[in-house]
Amino acid sequence: MTEPAPEGRVVHRRERRSWMAAVPLLVIPVLAYVTFAGAGADFGTSRFTVTLPSLGLWQIALGDILLAVGLGLLFFEIVKATRTGGASVVDHAFSMMVFVACLILFLIWDRAATSTFFLLMLMSMIDVIAGFSVTINAARRDYSVGPPA
Repeated sequence: MTEPAPEGRVVHRRERRSWMAAVPLLVIPVLAYVTFAGAGADFGTSRFTVTLPSLGLWQIALGDILLAVGLGLLFFEIVKATRTGGASVVDHAFSMMVFVACLILFLIWDRAATSTFFLLMLMSMIDVIAGFSVTINAARRDYSVGPPA
């Protein structure tokens, strides 16, 4: 953002971003899973049923809801990965920490040994890989690193 100074010179001000912008969004379904699993929730039990136009019944479980929320948030995480700058490095580091925490929980906590948690962990791994890949490609394009196209 640029503002004219009273003396007529241009002053460049950096836009401040909240530290919350660097927090990975996928931590939301992971923390929800840990909270519900710690309380003893069953992720496979149908929570409610939707009647489809075909008169079929779609039974939606808590695990399905968490996975749907996780997929939606993964989209926004990949969009966030297209940003460049110093804050994107912090964002990638936090995403890596979420993935490592998920991996450790999956391996050592018996309540995390489910397909739902595995798929949430897989989403966090995709977030890490996509974030680094997008950033590297953006840097290559911005700084013309590598062979000419």
